[in-house]
Amino acid sequence: MWSFFSKFKYLGITLLILSAIIVTLFYNALKPKEILPVYQPSMVKSELVDSTIQYVKKYHTIADFKLVNQNGDTITQNNYNNKIYVADFFFTTCPTICPIMTDNMTDIQEAVADYDDVMLLSHSVTPEIDSVPQLKKYALEKGVNDKKWNLVTGDKKQIYRLARKSYLAVLNDGDGGPYDMIHTENFILVDKKKRIRGFYDGTDDEDMIKLLHDIEILRGES
Repeated sequence: MWSFFSKFKYLGITLLILSAIIVTLFYNALKPKEILPVYQPSMVKSELVDSTIQYVKKYHTIADFKLVNQNGDTITQNNYNNKIYVADFFFTTCPTICPIMTDNMTDIQEAVADYDDVMLLSHSVTPEIDSVPQLKKYALEKGVNDKKWNLVTGDKKQIYRLARKSYLAVLNDGDGGPYDMIHTENFILVDKKKRIRGFYDGTDDEDMIKLLHDIEILRGES
């Protein structure tokens, strides 16, 4: 009797393997595809959004810009055409959250090093201090890859408008003037259509894992 069953042992093993494969394929086919939200100003905390757009519910995209990076090169939306990118706001003399944020952005830079369609963009909220030489010094200290990551400075009003009306990422500080900003720890994930697809705490390791996961989701959309 055992000899009879032994003849079919390998057939049984083969059938079990095939069954496992079929079940896995069905599970993957039936599992809902993960889709990231498209963030609109109305979905974000009001204190982070300019009052003129707080109730916008659709069609929000990052506005065109013209800034200067750590190498003195002009950076515009053209540099990010058909790119997924992670943006943030910082300043080079920040002693609190910025060093942590920069270290995490450096880790993101390394993780996406082989992705031609993923870049990084950091805006200075103190452009009067963060000159091109200052940004270059900071970039060298932090290991910034110029091909992947632009640290930008420029007109303060433009950076303020980008922060409040495009990226929805910084607090308004009326104490020092109409264009003063208090930057947050937010990293902003932008897709190839210039739409915001996620906000992440740039000081939190778990959020950085989620950010990398979400970058993969966006890459799968294209």
